[in-house]
Amino acid sequence: MRAALVTEYRKLVTTRLWWILLLCMAVYMAFLSAVLGWGITQGGGMSSTGAGAGGEDDLVLAPDAVVRAVYTIAVTFGYVFPLLVGALAVASEFRHQTITPTLLAEPRRTLLVSAKLVSAGVLGLVYGIVGTLAAVGAGAAVLTLLDQPTFLDQASTWRTIALSVLALALWAVVGVGFGSVLTNQVAVIVVVLAFTQFVEPVLRFVLALTSWGADVAAYLPGAAGEAVSGGSFYSETGLGSLLEWWQGALVLLAYGVGLAAIGRVTTFRRDIT
Repeated sequence: MRAALVTEYRKLVTTRLWWILLLCMAVYMAFLSAVLGWGITQGGGMSSTGAGAGGEDDLVLAPDAVVRAVYTIAVTFGYVFPLLVGALAVASEFRHQTITPTLLAEPRRTLLVSAKLVSAGVLGLVYGIVGTLAAVGAGAAVLTLLDQPTFLDQASTWRTIALSVLALALWAVVGVGFGSVLTNQVAVIVVVLAFTQFVEPVLRFVLALTSWGADVAAYLPGAAGEAVSGGSFYSETGLGSLLEWWQGALVLLAYGVGLAAIGRVTTFRRDIT
């Protein structure tokens, strides 16, 4: 198992894709966090007392809700990066036909899939740390410049930050599971972008309009990831409710392991040449 883990981890970090996506994630999360921090505080939606400065239709968020929305922006919008890295860890092997020597070196397919899940989770931690710190750093800087509280002296804030890292690491595991089921590299990219950027956000919004939909939406993968961090821009603005953090972690892990199990009995069961 150790040899398989080392091999899979080296496959991930010896290509340029992982650090290019990591750099893009850091820049994107810093930008979104800064814009969101400025937009909420300057748009009449929050003051240091939690009262809106504009009309009755303004979005009013308490200061602690503002920092949760800003600091967890990577979990809300940036999870597509570790998800793609995990999915391409499998799909790229089929695209470039390196899966054949991989299986010759390690013919135990269940062990191989397990090694991919664990190694992607480790790299997911790197994405979680970098993406979360980029969001927190940029968001806290903007809030400080605007003379708003950052709550970085609160243990609860650092708990949220740590759980955000965990959520993003789990997304890499989900990616491996998804890539095990859908091995076409182009299809993986298209489906991941379409689902994360359009399908699930729209579905969550539609479900939030019904009396029963909020409970269902909480079990969607994006909502489960946000639940792990303990808050998100969506939940803080009233768009649906979230599970407990440990429930969200279990749901997200179930998606990853469940998809990997499906891939094991379908993709990795047939002859691969």
